[in-house]
Amino acid sequence: MSPYPIKSVLTLLITGTLAMGTVHLAFADDDDDDDDKHKGDKSGWFESRQAPVDNATYSEECGACHMAYQPGLLPPQAWARIMEPDALINHYGDDASLSEELRAEISAFLGANTTDVALQMVPSGVSHAGAATGDLPRITESADFKDEHDEIPARLVADNPEVNSFSQCNACHQKAAEGNYDERWIDIPGHSPWED
Repeated sequence: MSPYPIKSVLTLLITGTLAMGTVHLAFADDDDDDDDKHKGDKSGWFESRQAPVDNATYSEECGACHMAYQPGLLPPQAWARIMEPDALINHYGDDASLSEELRAEISAFLGANTTDVALQMVPSGVSHAGAATGDLPRITESADFKDEHDEIPARLVADNPEVNSFSQCNACHQKAAEGNYDERWIDIPGHSPWED
């Protein structure tokens, strides 16, 4: 005869299994709470860390009007579409025309420093095959970007004169220029540090 009744053994096994499941769920929370724990960990297309921009021409030319976005924030076919000469003439409502030499250098930098994340994130204006379908691609139009920012009321961004738009990453992400989008470095001007 067994020293433990079968009912007790089953109860112990079920309780242990549930406890392990709870522990697993606690460790599975990937909410950017720990810089080192999730370094290199991908959650959709958006990673809390991007390689910082290390091209002076791109930083000077594109950074003169807006933050020089890290190449990893868009797939290669989106950057290719944005950098087409006709697209630069009407670059989101502005003329961002470049000499062919500058355009080629910046295009080469963007193409060489992005990852093909097309299956994870397809911005508006680019089909799955990468062909232009209308407006220029926007980082802010991707489903994953929207998922990351869906909790933030528009009044804190669009109606905030210190931010104006979700495309102004560096207005709230204190370390955006360094490629660090970790939640602990979010501080919405006129609001407070963001707590998820």
